Amino acid sequence: MISILLLVVGFVLLVWGADQFVSGASAVARKLGVPPLVIGLTIVAFGTSAPELAVSLTAALKGANEIAVGNVLGSNIFNLLAVAGISAILCPLAASKELTRRDWPISIIAAVLLGVFLLTGMRISRIEGLILLACMAVLLYSQLKPALKDRSNVEKTDEHFKTWQIIFKIVFGLTAIVLGGDWSVDGATGLARMIGLSETVIGLTIVAIGTSLPELVTSIMAARRGENDIALGNVIGSNLFNILFILGASTAINPITVQFTSVLDTIFLILISIIFLLPAWK
Repeated sequence: MISILLLVVGFVLLVWGADQFVSGASAVARKLGVPPLVIGLTIVAFGTSAPELAVSLTAALKGANEIAVGNVLGSNIFNLLAVAGISAILCPLAASKELTRRDWPISIIAAVLLGVFLLTGMRISRIEGLILLACMAVLLYSQLKPALKDRSNVEKTDEHFKTWQIIFKIVFGLTAIVLGGDWSVDGATGLARMIGLSETVIGLTIVAIGTSLPELVTSIMAARRGENDIALGNVIGSNLFNILFILGASTAINPITVQFTSVLDTIFLILISIIFLLPAWK
């Protein structure tokens, strides 16, 4: 009973915290005059992936390695099939050339790289984690440098938020995300032991779907407002962030050993990423 309560309260904090963080971070980005696609790929994607970050880092610190990997893979699959799917049903999405020619293929390459790491020893070592983090740093630099150079061409707005309101949203949003992530891992681990399921299954289902709710809500709202770059950029940016930064940071803290099911899940992620890219290209 306590495990279920922790899981529910943790998810509530995760969703609320991510919503507040995204709201505050987006206001900062728009004040700087950053284009919508970059906001979706970076600020919004990182904010909505904060629950996955909190859950996976907490799982790594507590030695629940299978939840860390399962959470990332499950969230990425959920992002492509459910988040993008539901958003497209509500409002057909038009993918920009930058997204389909640069960022989406990079997300596929990141998934392939993860699959290679998993196949060579059924684990992700600290060195491999640092390689993922280095790839994330290079990707961020390549995205932000041209965006900041051209920001003078983008209309700036503060989204009617005052500075103290933005700070409040970011600080309290992150606090709720960290607490929610900690409680979600405790609840999910306890629930897995109680009903006899493996940590991999719990990470791929309950935790992954719960931590992907911010991406779902954000992309749906963006799609309904006609902000296609933010809606799709959020999905692809979150997937990149999940693999390169979250798994990179988690394995840098504690190397992760996985089961063969994680390899199959990675292959499935690669396949659906390619399948969904083809109509987006066309």
